[in-house]
Parts: sequence; C-alpha cells; structure tokens
Amino acid sequence: MATAEAQPKDPVVEALRALLGDRLSTAAAIRDRHGHDESYHPSHPPDAVAFAHSTEEVAEIVKICAAHGRPVIPFGTGTSLEGHVAALTGGISIDMTQVNAVLEVNPEDLDCRVQAGVTRKQLNTYLRDTGLFFPIDPGADASLGGMTATRASGTNAVRYGTMRENVLGLTVVMADGRIIKTGGRARKSAAGYDLTRLFVGSEGTLGVITEIQLRLYGIPEAISAAVCSFETLEGAVNTVIETIQIGVPVARIELLDEVQMDAVNRYNKFDYPVLPTLFFEFHGTTRGVAEQVEQVGEIAKDWSGSEFRWATQLEERTKLWQARHDAYYAALALRPGAKGWATDVCVPISRLAECILATKDDIKASKLLAPIVGHVGDGNFHLAFIIDPDDPEEMKRADALNDRMVMRALAMGGTCTGEHGIGTGKMKFLQAEHGDAVGVMRQIKVALDPDNIMNPGKILRV
Repeated sequence: MATAEAQPKDPVVEALRALLGDRLSTAAAIRDRHGHDESYHPSHPPDAVAFAHSTEEVAEIVKICAAHGRPVIPFGTGTSLEGHVAALTGGISIDMTQVNAVLEVNPEDLDCRVQAGVTRKQLNTYLRDTGLFFPIDPGADASLGGMTATRASGTNAVRYGTMRENVLGLTVVMADGRIIKTGGRARKSAAGYDLTRLFVGSEGTLGVITEIQLRLYGIPEAISAAVCSFETLEGAVNTVIETIQIGVPVARIELLDEVQMDAVNRYNKFDYPVLPTLFFEFHGTTRGVAEQVEQVGEIAKDWSGSEFRWATQLEERTKLWQARHDAYYAALALRPGAKGWATDVCVPISRLAECILATKDDIKASKLLAPIVGHVGDGNFHLAFIIDPDDPEEMKRADALNDRMVMRALAMGGTCTGEHGIGTGKMKFLQAEHGDAVGVMRQIKVALDPDNIMNPGKILRV
C-alpha cells in the first residue's frame, strides 16, 4: 500500500526553530491571533510566529527571512485598526511582547529608553515613584514600538503632541538585518537626515523598531476632569474650537455624540444625559487649573453647555477615562454579533464643526449605526461603523460614507487619517492626499527594502 509523501520542510521555519527553539510557533491558533488586529479586516495568518527576546535576535530573524525573500511582519499587542499586522502574503510574524525592558530613565533630562514591547501602562507604572509620566494615550494599552510605528497619538495629544513629537531616537533592524541607531538624547540636532521621523509612522514597512528613546514629563501638580453635555452637536464642537483658538492649555478634550453616550451609559452603567458630550481634563498648578476651568466653563455656557460634572480623585478620573477608552467596545455592545470598522480623519480646527456636522448628516441618511467620538482638541474625530461584514449592501453604504468623509476632510486641507495610519484599509486615499509625493515614498521603500519583505502590502504597493 502506497504511503503519502512527506511534506518538504520549510527552510525558514527550520532555521528559525534552530535559533529560537520553542519560541517559534506554527500552531494554528497562535498564527491566527497574529494575522489580524482589532478591526473588521479578515485574518491573514503568518507562516510562523517568532517570539524574540532582543534586538540582536530580531536581527538574526530578519537575516534568515531576507536570505529566503520571506516577508517579516512586526507584531506588538495587535490593537491597530487598519489591518497593519495581517500577513497578506504569508511570512514570519515577529512578536515583540517579550522584548519589554525599561532600559534607562534619566529624570534630570526628562527622557527614557525602552524596548519596543514595553506598553504605555507598563512604562507609567515603572515611572510612578519618579514624579514623571509618559503622556501619549491612544486608549489601548499598546506597545510603545507599535505606537511609534503607527505614529499614535490619542486623548492627550492636544497638549503633549503625538509620538512624532515625543520620540527622540530609535534602534531599528533594517531589511538586511543591519542594526542602526537614529537620533539620540539631545533635544535638537542638525546632523544629517532625520531618520527618526522617517521610521515614526512607517508601520513596519522600512524596518523593525526594537528600542525607543522617549520624552517624559513631570506629573502635574493638579489634575481635574469634567464632563459637560450640550443640547446640540454644533454647540459642543464650537466650544472646542473657541477653547483652542483662545489658547487655553487643556490636556484633553474628547467629544462623544449622543449615540456614543447612550452606548457608554449602558456599557459602564453611567447616567449621563444622552446628548453630545465633552470630556475635559485640565493639568497644571492648582491656580492654573482653576483659571482654565473658569475660561472653558464660560465658553461652554455660551454654547448652552450644562454645568460641569467633576472627577478630581484619581479613581474617579480613571473610571471616567476608562469609559472613554472603552467607547469602541461599548459601541459594539449596541449590536451584539456585529463587527466594528473604526475610521478617522483630521481637519484644521476651524473646519471641525463643518466636517463633523456634514458627516453626521451622512450617517442619518445612510441609516447606519456609526457613533462619533473624537480627540477634537486637535481636529481629529472617529466613526465606528457597527456593521455586518457579510452583508454586501450594508458594507457598500459604509464604504460610501467613509469615502465621502475622507474626501471632505481632504478638501478642507485635512488628512485621511489622524492617528489610525494607512495599513491596508486606507491605501486608496494616500494618492489623493499626497499626489506625486507617494512616488517619493515608494522610492524610499525600494531603497531601504529592495526585496519588499518588510510588512508588504501596507501603506503603498511596490
């Protein structure tokens, strides 16, 4: 009786197994977990998952993959939203979660150096006794390597900026396995090309980020958070615009429309009015915070805002902001069994009300469930389409609404994504936003990754 022929062994998998032992997994469940993020995009599992322990080990993994032309897909915590971690053409997922040491903290210079697998909460826990903190807060407890790769921002960006402003230097493994260092600890430099900014936001398409030098900040003397509801969405947005235009240094201003507030109330068992609502946080000295509160309170009153509901104790503030961060899951709970398609745009602050109100009209016309939330202090807002991906007609309406929102933002001088990144989900808008500059991006990609092994199929096609 004939026997089935043995399947040929994969030379890349065998070489990686020799390097990593049981830290190289081909188990179906592990591969599937590393083939998708938190979005509706379908899973594309890698051929294997390599759990690295150091920069040098990442370099060896990349060299093996490069020798065989095998794709490399960096993986942090999998919280991205545009299909960034999908292994579209197979390959090896490099899981960075065990490359997770805080390497140094320099309190006098307000900086630190961490490995890419360190998460933002892990870093702030480590810093707790130093009087310092790292402010960039995208909501999810994302890895700092992933946050750097996607140029993340979040709720504190209106005061502290994004990852672009807060990364001082990087260690990166290039497509041929070389290890390079960019930037440094100095607060400014005029030496050569700014390679640090090139890799911040490159989404793993140019190299694997393994270490990050970060800015830190002193924990404010006083922190107060407040919630204010409005009769109209226009009133809430105009409160934001005036607050920013007169220069009030608020730390966070978050917008939730009435649909999202209903979801938050249900999910977190809150009792806020089901109205367009702003979440504020004020940082500074006790006197400075009081002045900020007074200024913003007067602006909100002019736009028919309610009295502020306060959260001054740490536990209360944590609960409030956790509710904001859980907005996506709260929205999903409005329609059990549905999937979430989170999308975002960012516009100049003067066009924010116009853009949000037009988008709200589109949502009503589409009859889709799509709550609005936003880091509106810097002109960035999000939709979360709560959809059935298996319903072609519903997906068609969502796609059309998303296209209209993005093209409207571009026409206003904005961007197709304020913080989610391009991944696979927004590739079609990159040309509309950047025109001939996309050709320059492609030249950079080909120069640094001539065999197109670094996270292929993301940002742009080669």
